[in-house]
Amino acid sequence: MEKAKMRTLDMAWEEIKTADPNTSLSKYSLRRILMSGQVPTVRVGRLRLVNMDVLAAYLSGEGA
Repeated sequence: MEKAKMRTLDMAWEEIKTADPNTSLSKYSLRRILMSGQVPTVRVGRLRLVNMDVLAAYLSGEGA
């Protein structure tokens, strides 16, 4: 079984920015997507984690 790639919002945005430096997605837009529930997140204490595979599928148009 493969481990899920869980990242905080800041880590997720940095990974997206590294993969595509010309992306038009802002950190604020990513935050809105996550907080609205369009992409599911998991709370661990005060942290909110997102599965990068699910986020990538959402951003590529495959849905969450």
